[in-house]
Amino acid sequence: MSMGALLTILWGSALWAHETQPAIANIDVAEDSVEIALAVNAEAILAGVDQSLYSDTNDAPEAEEYDRLRALSGDDLQALLEAGWEDIATTITLEGAGALELANVNVIMPASEELARETVLTVSAPLDDEAEGVRFSWAQENGDVIIRQSRDGATYAAILQDGEASELLPKIGLVQETAGEAFTRFLIEGFEHIIPKGLDHILFVLGLFFFALKWGPILWQVTAFTVAHTVTLAMATLGVINIPDDWMWLVEAFIALSITWVAIENIFQPKLGWFRPAVVFAFGLLHGLGFASVLGDLGLAQGQFLVSLIAFNIGVEIGQLAVILGAFILILVAVQA
Repeated sequence: MSMGALLTILWGSALWAHETQPAIANIDVAEDSVEIALAVNAEAILAGVDQSLYSDTNDAPEAEEYDRLRALSGDDLQALLEAGWEDIATTITLEGAGALELANVNVIMPASEELARETVLTVSAPLDDEAEGVRFSWAQENGDVIIRQSRDGATYAAILQDGEASELLPKIGLVQETAGEAFTRFLIEGFEHIIPKGLDHILFVLGLFFFALKWGPILWQVTAFTVAHTVTLAMATLGVINIPDDWMWLVEAFIALSITWVAIENIFQPKLGWFRPAVVFAFGLLHGLGFASVLGDLGLAQGQFLVSLIAFNIGVEIGQLAVILGAFILILVAVQA
């Protein structure tokens, strides 16, 4: 791969304004009503982008319409959402409750024009008389959604994919999970954050792999990277480090820079010295903050703090090892062909 092609890929991975991300639904189930604060990429929904198929709106047939909507003012976007609410509501299912009503639209302007704009739709519905809680789901084309229910300082969270419905979110207490259920769920979430969702992390790990096709240099680098991102993931989850949401774009920018740096160093300095693992360790700290952001959105399983944290980290490691193994097999097949 040429240097120009590689940098084009890396630059493309940093165009956050066109990346589709999971929506977040904060659900409050009261005695006789339900209120949901739904944070979405409103432009993608209004444009009709199938977010289950396209992780980058530039690839979607509706790319031009998406860009037109992004150019609208916050007031104009709000007006469109209010006018189109009835159509949007048909994509949301709330089993155990009545019709959803739109109470408020808050268009949040991003810190940078390169970032996607987030819009929070506040909706409510009456709870059915006999319902013990609700199940939330929405149309597959709206993409993934992280649901969260908080009560008395505890939080239940899960990510819904492919239009699947949530567990019953009770009006008394929270969804209860065993340690085994929490471990399995967060193991899968950690793995999926690498494959298929973590293009930036995949590129970085591949940069480590292609530095030297020998297990010694790869092992040193992967060990440094793993230790580093484990440290910051744990510290951020414990609240020792707190990066405001408004500054997360900067973390993502430095993660993109780390990929570029490793790629350039692979070309001009392809030798393992003390400096390389040190640089990889420093970049691993940044990637750990990225992992922590995802884990923060998901929330930790109620009463299962260590289980959730360890399982997510193991899932991440399995994903990274799968990337290296896949690259190794491809190289082996290519050499023997």
